[in-house]
Parts: sequence; C-alpha cells; structure tokens
Amino acid sequence: MISSSPYEPGRDLLSPNCNLAPITTELDAQSRLIVGGCQLSELAECYGTPLYVLDEATLRAACQSYRGALQRHYPGPSLPIYASKANSSLMMSSLVASEGFGLDVVSAGELLTALKGGVPGDCIVLHGNNKSDQELLLAYRNGVTIVADNQHDLDRLSQLVPVGADPANLMLRFTPGIECHTHEYIRTGHLDSKFGFDPDQLESVLNQLLGCRWARLTGLHAHIGSQIFELEPHQDLADVMAGALQLARRLGHPVMDLNVGGGLGVRYVSSDDPPSIDNWVKVVAEAVNQACRSRNLDLPRLMCEPGRSLVAAAGVTLYRVGSRKTIPGLRTYLSVDGGMSDNPRPITYQSLYTACLADRPLASPDETITLVGKHCESGDVLLKDLALPYASSGEVLVVFATGAYNVSMSSNYNRIPRPAAVLVHSGHSELVQRREQQEDLLRYDVMPERFVALGLGGKDGEWE
Repeated sequence: MISSSPYEPGRDLLSPNCNLAPITTELDAQSRLIVGGCQLSELAECYGTPLYVLDEATLRAACQSYRGALQRHYPGPSLPIYASKANSSLMMSSLVASEGFGLDVVSAGELLTALKGGVPGDCIVLHGNNKSDQELLLAYRNGVTIVADNQHDLDRLSQLVPVGADPANLMLRFTPGIECHTHEYIRTGHLDSKFGFDPDQLESVLNQLLGCRWARLTGLHAHIGSQIFELEPHQDLADVMAGALQLARRLGHPVMDLNVGGGLGVRYVSSDDPPSIDNWVKVVAEAVNQACRSRNLDLPRLMCEPGRSLVAAAGVTLYRVGSRKTIPGLRTYLSVDGGMSDNPRPITYQSLYTACLADRPLASPDETITLVGKHCESGDVLLKDLALPYASSGEVLVVFATGAYNVSMSSNYNRIPRPAAVLVHSGHSELVQRREQQEDLLRYDVMPERFVALGLGGKDGEWE
C-alpha cells in the first residue's frame, strides 16, 4: 500500500485537537483513506461496521504535547491526568500510563479498568457527585485520591475509614463561579451546578476537616466545563484557585496539588478553531505561577485533566451506507448501519461532525443529504446538510473526531450490539474491544420461572 499525501494539508502534528482527522491520515495512490498505515475500507471489511478506529500515534502525540508543555511552561512539579470518561478501556489506561499520565475516574467500573490497565493507585483520582460506599472503599483501599464533591462524601468517608487506619487522601472540589461559552450540559464551573462545594462553604469545610484523623487534604480541584475555545476563563480560574490554596494552607492543611480540570476544545468541523495544547498549557501554567507568586505561595503540583482533547481526534467511526429516501424538493435521507447507539452526541448536544466516503474522500459532492442512523427514532440524525458524492449502498463512510464520548456513551438502544474498536499503528490493527453479539444482550435477562412453567418461554433463535 503506497501513501502519496496527507489527507489534511497543514495538519498540526503536535496538537491533534486542532485537526479534523488523526495525524497519520493519508491518501494512498488511489486516493483512498489510510489511518495508522491501514486502509479504512479494508478495516471495515475485516472487522465489520460500525467500527471505532483509534490511531495510536495521535494518542501518543497528544500525551507528549501535554507532558512537554507542562515541563516547558510550569516551573514547579506537574502531573497530567487523563479524564477517562472520554474513552475508558484497558488499552487507554495502559497507553496513558506509559506516557507518564495519571487518570481520573468517576465510577467503580472506570476505577477497576484503570487499575487493571496498569495505572498506579496513587496516580488516580476519583470524582463523582454521588459516590457509593463501594466506590469510596475501592478507592481508599487502592490508595486513590478521593475528590470530595459534597458533604455526603465527607460524612460517608468518616464512617468508612477504619479507626486508627491510614487516612484517606482527599482533594476538595468547589465551583469557582466562572462562566464559559459552551453547551449548558457541559458547563460545570458556574455556581448553579451539581458539582462541588459552593465557594462560600469552602472555609467552613476546610475548618471541619482540621484534626480529622480519617482524612488528609492534599489538593484542591475546580473545573469550568468542556469543549472550550476561550483562554481567559482558565486565567480567571487560576486566580480563584490560588486564593483557595492560600486559605487552605493558612488553616494548616498540607495542600500540594492544584487540579485545574480540563476543558480544552477540539476541531469537529472546519470552522472550529481551538487553541493548541501548548498554548492552553502555557496560559494555565503562567496564570497559576503568577497567582501563587503574587501571594508568596510555594508552587503546588499542577494537575490538569485532558480528556476530549487527548482522544477525540485520534478516533474515527466507520459505517456502511444502506438505504436512501428522497423527498423531492425537500430532503434526501441516507442511512448507515449505526447511529445514536454508537454516537449519541448529535441527539444529546446537537453536535456537529465532519464525514466523507472512505474510498472517495476527494470526490466532488453532487448532492446534499441528511445522514441518519438505523434506530427507531426520528431524532436519530448524525449529520444534516452533508455534501457528498452520490453514495451507493455498501460504501464505507467515515465520521471524524469520534474518539471521545462515543464509545463511552454508547448504548444498546433497540437491542443493537455495541461496535468493535481497533487500534491502528504502523500498518497493523489490533482489536481492543470485541463487537457485542446478539446473544450478549440476553446475558443478564432472567425469565421468571412461572413464565417457563406456563410454556411462555420462546425458542432459541439462530444468528449467523
């Protein structure tokens, strides 16, 4: 297979979040799309569709950009932490750990995945606004830092940590009261949020924790949202957090970690213009440094939590084109063999994407279609007003920048199995998530015995 040119001229190899496609995306001699040295239509033939494809080179480039930028721009210690809710798997946990990242989790499932993936417990933080006792204990027993989100967390931990045992390492989350321009569902820094203590509660909570033998407060956390293109809110956040750090240390807490969250946006369509990873880190690092120096504070360990900006551009989703319906003078619907069960973001957030045909990415468009999924839902629309060359049934269609929140938010709506996922690198592909089978969907169903006794159980189906 001969590569002739990059698919996206001018791509940023150091900041994948600024690209529409993975950094290894190229055109072969027949102008067919290649990612990680693998022809996408061949991957579809080999593994089936829908198919999630992740490019290892893009993932590692993003990790290395964050690590390098923190080392260049922040004079104190630092630790980037992958927000695993964006895409949680054994492979992702192992990959980010190998690049020197920690990892944040929000459930026992994500925590177990991180631990089994090789992330050390002391490099993991547990978030969540309604943690169960099981989740708190799993975190505590594995040396994970627990982000106290509310009084309920503190009350439960005070009962769960054994008397005389080592204290739980805590990070206190508060809402900084900072607004940013993003979807209302993914704004978390404003005061009207389910996350974190109110800033007016901060001093009383810090006083409450003084002398608690079951807790050791090691850090502060705040987060202002997701898919953010602005830089000023992050500067404002640094000043607010430095003030909180000064208060905590004055009261006697050994706070050494300052976690500013994540939020850097990515490029989903050509009009998106997010800051680069280096620029985002530079602004954050310099703002934290200045805010701490102005208060004569020793620099804390700076932590940030990239998720979307680390993994989104590394992923593409492959579909096969199916039926079409043309309503003269109104619209043409083009269906694919997936939809809202493998990508719920369009119906949830009205998210936009970029798409093309895998083997004809440069062909001139000759129609505008509405790309829809196969689910029994009128809102199952992936893309509106998509300009494409006429696509025949069976052709492979590529949707870019689907590495974040697609697999992690996927579902079995209409009892459709979740797709497989593969990792591509240097011309090789490896399965990192098996495709669910129809029989898997019945695994946890239980037929009441009285139904069976009445002969109401059905026959075994056959599937090929």
